[in-house]
Amino acid sequence: MTFPRIFGAAGALFVTVVLFAGAAWLSTYPTYRQIAADDAVVKLSFSHGAERAASCHKRTPEELAKLPQNLRKPLDCPRGRAPVYTELDIDNRLVFAASLPPSGLSGDGPSRVYRRFTLPAGPHVIAARLRDTPRTEGFDHSIERKVDLANGQSLAIDFRPELGGFIVR
Repeated sequence: MTFPRIFGAAGALFVTVVLFAGAAWLSTYPTYRQIAADDAVVKLSFSHGAERAASCHKRTPEELAKLPQNLRKPLDCPRGRAPVYTELDIDNRLVFAASLPPSGLSGDGPSRVYRRFTLPAGPHVIAARLRDTPRTEGFDHSIERKVDLANGQSLAIDFRPELGGFIVR
């Protein structure tokens, strides 16, 4: 009677050791790479709120009189924001261009973007442009940088108006 219990415990221990060894082996082999060894990644990622889509309107005394007492504000400012238009060139080739709509139910939140571009390592010229006003031509912010990307490097392009615009790091 003692032999089956010992054999059962030894068998359970053996199965446990085999499972843990298999999991340990699979955690290191096969080797997984997100990108090829001689490539690099450029990421365009930001969240930015554009200016209001329409300017504020000063209400006339007649308009104010028609409103309930608690809604009588002299300025009527629509909540909606303009879309953020952005472009990204890599080596003088347009790789991304989009009009990013504002988030939120009322269209008054920031516009967001996250795009990832895989490039061969080496020197590149990166140009980013952004328009955050309601106008339809030209750009309000731009940057052009020469970068030398190393194998496996990840380069981030962010936009922070309080820090002067585009940030490349």
